[in-house]
Amino acid sequence: MTVSGGASVVLGAQWGDEGKGKLVDVLAQSADLCCRAAGGNNAGHTIVANGVPYDFHILPSGLVNDSCISVIGNGVVVHLPSFFSEMDANIKKGLKVDSTRLKLSDRAHLVFDFHQLCDGLNEGELGRGSLGTTKKGIGPTYSSKASRSGVRVHHLFRWSEFEALYSKCLEGMKKRYGFEYDAKEELERYKILAERVRPYVIDTIPYVHKAIADKKNVLVEGANAIMLDLDFGTYPYVTSSSTGIGGVCTGLGIPPRKIGNVYGVVKAYTTRVGAGPFPTEQLNSIGEHLQSVGHEYGVTTGRKRRCGWLDVVVLKHSHALNDYTSINLTKLDILDQLPEIKIGVAYVHNGVKYTDFPADLEKLAESTVEYETLAGWMTDISKCRKYEDLPPNCRKYIERVEALMGVPIQWIGVGPARDAMVEKKL
Repeated sequence: MTVSGGASVVLGAQWGDEGKGKLVDVLAQSADLCCRAAGGNNAGHTIVANGVPYDFHILPSGLVNDSCISVIGNGVVVHLPSFFSEMDANIKKGLKVDSTRLKLSDRAHLVFDFHQLCDGLNEGELGRGSLGTTKKGIGPTYSSKASRSGVRVHHLFRWSEFEALYSKCLEGMKKRYGFEYDAKEELERYKILAERVRPYVIDTIPYVHKAIADKKNVLVEGANAIMLDLDFGTYPYVTSSSTGIGGVCTGLGIPPRKIGNVYGVVKAYTTRVGAGPFPTEQLNSIGEHLQSVGHEYGVTTGRKRRCGWLDVVVLKHSHALNDYTSINLTKLDILDQLPEIKIGVAYVHNGVKYTDFPADLEKLAESTVEYETLAGWMTDISKCRKYEDLPPNCRKYIERVEALMGVPIQWIGVGPARDAMVEKKL
């Protein structure tokens, strides 16, 4: 049952970097609220509006729409220096950002510089088995939160309590990792930041609920993607939050029956950043082609992304967890010059075929991929704006992905520009 006036949600259906920001930008043009529910400044979107590229890491990308109010929910972890540096950089580019357009949950947890330090130390401990995190302090902050030693935004406004909680959190991290740290300098900075952030801070739960009750258009912007989910992704090569539809409920305080449409964003091939299993990865000329033509570098880290064919086992796992209403297939134009295109449809382990994504990464590493091969279209589709304008083989690829996933594809990205999107009638 879909409740009228429920929040619409955009979620990454693979390992992130699918191009969620562009769909959010399109939908935010008619949104009253655009909300973030999880993650921190480890996420990254680039949106090009009026020829200006805006990079978003912690701020909701709905800020590009002047009439849209952006909300950072309780499930997000916030590094205030980065919050303000990102805000200031986008303001310099002409974006309007102030406390009337941006709201921050008083329940959100704070990321401190020592969390970022611990993130690097943790990666160092893991050595060759490192997870490939962004070292933004996200994991250690969620660890502080789960161990009930974290510090929330509202604590900033009771300074003596804040200092005590900060010291307790820092001491716990120092005992775990053993490092020296200048707490006095950071506390002095946060005394100033507390006053700067105060106008933005509200209780976002009633604020979002009232917007839904008033039949406002509420949009939720997912961060990362389901294959990086702490429970359902390729653990331990995952992020530290719930990146699926469950994280939207807990990260904004929205009950399931207040969720409306759920849009999955799927890149027309597969990429991931950092370590971890990647069954359809192409360590060959195909992978190099996808990487170079697709400009596959991380917005947050600048790291080269690993590239491979589309993986339907991943996508069906993703759909089972998030129940997508429809799909945005992105960067289809990157496949334009490939004479044949493959889709991973099943895995094979010790001669046995299976189609459910496994928890056991050793089993996954020992598995091979069964592919379907389709003919390419060898045509530039970047100027197409109607579904009928796409080449026949291109439409066959789209319709085969729809059939394999069991979800309709509503939007097709054919280039980086804001208007380079084909909408397909459902």
